[in-house]
Amino acid sequence: MQIVNEHRRKDIHNSDVPAVCSACEARHGGVCGTLSPDQLLDLSRHSTRRSIEPGREVIGQGETTDSYANIISGVVKLSKVLADGRQQIVGLQFAPDFMGRPFTRESALTAEAAVDTDICCFPRNVIERLVSEAPGLEHRLHEQALKELDEARDWMLTLGRKTAQEKVASFLYIIATHVDPENGTSNVFDLPLSRADIADYLGLTIETVSRQITKLRKENVIRIENSRHVTVPSLDRLMHVAGID
Repeated sequence: MQIVNEHRRKDIHNSDVPAVCSACEARHGGVCGTLSPDQLLDLSRHSTRRSIEPGREVIGQGETTDSYANIISGVVKLSKVLADGRQQIVGLQFAPDFMGRPFTRESALTAEAAVDTDICCFPRNVIERLVSEAPGLEHRLHEQALKELDEARDWMLTLGRKTAQEKVASFLYIIATHVDPENGTSNVFDLPLSRADIADYLGLTIETVSRQITKLRKENVIRIENSRHVTVPSLDRLMHVAGID
């Protein structure tokens, strides 16, 4: 956090950085943090802020990709749909993640806002040009792709080998460690998914998810109010219950 705050102090006195970028909550941890003031100015001329309500699609599976985006705040769920209409949630994205795959013309996933979500959109051709001009941007996108690959492998282990309680605890740990990018972790948060979506994501039934949440509450691993507001007294204990080393 000290490094991030130092960057922000420099931005305040750097008139070359566009005001909209200086005030951006996600820039320093996201891909834009690799760009020079001139490149940020170029990008800001083409950027558009969007607010998306829960349940609204950002892009559908199979649709042509004409823009990319940074998540400024909120949570986006990623889904795959089979030919017969069956759907599986395959991932979640949080601020300040970059949404989209440069140089890919068609979206392989459906991206949908799980909660009220703000994104900053950029035309595809602008991002792809900047990737060729800014090695740091290309490197950051590569880092995110590798991070997502590692997380997908960890999630395969969760789905294939963990107990129902470990799966639910693992999901809660992911939310606690991703929902507040400003501070890194949060002991207090609102669940971004419904019980049905959590069950879909974990490969469990809704009843099993509800039972495991109740069990975690009775064992004081979590406290929960109004079905969605969660407090985690000890993240270390939650991590232990989740079977995370």
